[in-house]
Amino acid sequence: MGRNSPAQAQIVHAGQACVVKEDNISERVYTIREGDTLVLQCLVTGHPRPQVRWTKTAGSASDKFQETSVFNETLRIERIVRTQGGRYYCKAENGVGVPAIKSIRVDVQYLDEPVLTVHQTVSDVRGNFYQEKTVFLRCTVNSNPPARFIWKRGLDTLSHSQDNGVDIYEPLYTQGETKVLKLKNLRPQDYASYTCQVSVRNVCGIPDKAVTFWLTNTTAPPALKMSVNETLVANPGENVTVQCLLTGGDPLPQLQWSHGPGPLPLGALAQGGTLSIPSVQAQDSGYYNCTATNNVGNPAKKTVNLLVRSMKNATFQITPDVIKESENIQLGQDLKLSCHVDAVPQEKVTYQWFKNGKPARMSKRLLVTRNDPELPAVTSSLELIDLHFSDYGTYLCVASFPGAPVPDLSVEVNISSETACPRARAVVTVREGSPAELQCEVRGKPRPPVLWSRVDKDAALLPSGLSLETSDGKLRLERVSRDMSGTYRCQTARYNGFNVRPREAQVHLNVQFPPEVEPSSQDVRQALGRPVLLRCSLLRGSPQRISSAVWRFKGQLLPLPPAVPVAAEAPDHSELRLDACSISNDVGSAACLFQVSGECPDCPAPAKLPYVLQWTQREPDAVDPLAQTTDSLNQQNAMVKAIPVRRVEKGQLLEYILTDLRVPHSYEVRLTPYTTFGAGDTASRIIHYTEHNTCHFEDEKICGYTQDLTDNFDWTWQNALTQNPKRSPNTGPPTDISGTPEGYYMFIETSRPRELGDRARLVSPLYNASAKFYCVSFFYHMYGKHIGSLNLLVRSRNKGALDTHAWSLSGNKGNAWQQAHVPINPSGPFQIIFEGVRGSGYLGDIAIDDITLKKGECPRKQMDPNKVVVMPGSGAPWQSRPQLWGPMAIFLLALQR
Repeated sequence: MGRNSPAQAQIVHAGQACVVKEDNISERVYTIREGDTLVLQCLVTGHPRPQVRWTKTAGSASDKFQETSVFNETLRIERIVRTQGGRYYCKAENGVGVPAIKSIRVDVQYLDEPVLTVHQTVSDVRGNFYQEKTVFLRCTVNSNPPARFIWKRGLDTLSHSQDNGVDIYEPLYTQGETKVLKLKNLRPQDYASYTCQVSVRNVCGIPDKAVTFWLTNTTAPPALKMSVNETLVANPGENVTVQCLLTGGDPLPQLQWSHGPGPLPLGALAQGGTLSIPSVQAQDSGYYNCTATNNVGNPAKKTVNLLVRSMKNATFQITPDVIKESENIQLGQDLKLSCHVDAVPQEKVTYQWFKNGKPARMSKRLLVTRNDPELPAVTSSLELIDLHFSDYGTYLCVASFPGAPVPDLSVEVNISSETACPRARAVVTVREGSPAELQCEVRGKPRPPVLWSRVDKDAALLPSGLSLETSDGKLRLERVSRDMSGTYRCQTARYNGFNVRPREAQVHLNVQFPPEVEPSSQDVRQALGRPVLLRCSLLRGSPQRISSAVWRFKGQLLPLPPAVPVAAEAPDHSELRLDACSISNDVGSAACLFQVSGECPDCPAPAKLPYVLQWTQREPDAVDPLAQTTDSLNQQNAMVKAIPVRRVEKGQLLEYILTDLRVPHSYEVRLTPYTTFGAGDTASRIIHYTEHNTCHFEDEKICGYTQDLTDNFDWTWQNALTQNPKRSPNTGPPTDISGTPEGYYMFIETSRPRELGDRARLVSPLYNASAKFYCVSFFYHMYGKHIGSLNLLVRSRNKGALDTHAWSLSGNKGNAWQQAHVPINPSGPFQIIFEGVRGSGYLGDIAIDDITLKKGECPRKQMDPNKVVVMPGSGAPWQSRPQLWGPMAIFLLALQR
């Protein structure tokens, strides 16, 4: 039998390398030019075959490199950039011994265009007798490896030793690589052409680069002036033109317009120093910057603040007598009405007040103020002192821009003895999935808006997660769910309402939903002739009461809970099925399904089932040729079989089908190789037979599932705590199906180097068919605009290995777990295979969780709108590779537990 061996790894390169230092083993460096293709391969050995994971630490160009794990033996990066340099690690592990980790440092070489800037200073010397002029030419470049700088005047190279008037140095605290050429006390010969040449000494074939500047006695930094004032007010619809005029600068500066925040408005045209904006609108308001640059001195910048007149959001506020802490409008007390609009420019707004259609006149009891210190800027207030009955009526506040073609805004307030107290319908009852409308009645003119929120402390405020404002006092909810049940609060808004303690009311939403029962499905075993108690319990539902419970046996209604009858004839066992106990709560119903079987002590043994036993031989060439032997092992309940084998290649999978195992017993199977020298080491395995299988992937052994070695890449086992925090957004699930961060699931990572059509296959353990029909149920998560396909295949092991498509689904299905039920009818021992196919891009992660395999047919209808039942697709079967045999004999010992 093949022995396990630990993983070993070695990194080799196959890309466009410039230099690979192979001689220094402790520091293997792979040098590559930016823009070329990086290819690294991790060659691994070991049994079982190790899984490979590539990771990387940040390089010098970026300490915040977004790391992405790659699960593939070949790492390929097209058009590599400088931030992808660093140390790459290949980790190979197969569960035997410690993982093998190898690394290589990738050095990305680049040379950007140099940038040359000129700065001039003038200083007085010896009490203003004459002036000294000093010029600094600063040359900056980004490169790897560090660049070498050469300064030239004309065609002559400059240095300290050749010219006392020249100083070359590296300044402190600069970004990137910088060399400064200082021309001290400028002389006539210093007016010349200066070139900064940078070189990385032709590494990776990168040529030298240079930048040239002509220094003259007129060289000067840019200077600007604007054709308009710093603040420009315009009416909507006007054409606005602003000119930015150059008043100095040599060489001739370049002009550029920008807008903050955001880009220039659509339709705006910037030509040189002229900016034209046709038909300006309110959203075009903001700061417009004109910047002039010529690489001499600092850039010159002028800014104009464009204000496009606009008004919106007319609001009012009623404040009863604050001194007496009134909550209502009362005669004999003071009252203040406040009116505000959001305007640009705010300070240019004027307000007018009208009562019952006529201008309000100032008096000792009626005061109008423009700015109330307790309210937002430029808010007009009308105060009524010692309210009389004659003061009741309709007050109109009109806001306007005098002389500007901007429509006025107005708000009308009706003052009477009524207040804006909300009243709500106490209880609203709806069924899950239906729309609901919660209503809060308010009075007043105009009607104040209403703010809605949740009273429940642990619940989200609203389905959107935020408080919601409605103008008609109605909160409309689409497709309510049971978690929306609870108490909601409505209250009047502060503006367009009373400036008092918020008035509020409450309404309770009761969402009814069908019952949930347990057990949903249960196997019941009992000796023949004995009574069986079947209990179907209501777990939850709304209303939380049972309106009816109906029992059925083989589809027929039963008047009372039945006793299990004894079968008259049962060759090896008797089996009776109660189709369902259906429980209803006036909204819907749910069913408990029972599978009842009676064991017969005197009946023959259950039908014998096959089991496919597989193994490998580690060193076939080191084994002595086979000598046949017929020795038997005389142990209680033991079955001994000799398994002849022929020539076998190293690493090939051997298999033998056991045909006499029974459900539901457990077995210990021992494999022992025999040669002419006697028995070799024995390998032991425990086989547990169960009627159905459920896998939640909560153990790193992933329920015995294995990665297919013939696919392009592997499935990943992770949970919310172990997933990459910098993974691609808008794809993949946040948690497993349970919603807890500790829950694990399997998913395919489709980021680079995955390509369109790459496949990952997850293969189940071998199941031995004891029924004609099975149902495979599982949850899937397919969220992202580049989702490919998820396929379910069935691998039959009856005669060789045959893969058949059973189900397929493609494309984006939203950010939610959904359930599929797939019926299969295997003809013998079988495995199920989940195949994830990569789509057109990296936003294509697919996840699966909670896989259940049960005997019998699948559910005939959907039990939940979020659990989608998908019928099986069709596809051509695939034939896997044949198995080979080799020269040794193996004896098998099976002990029944």
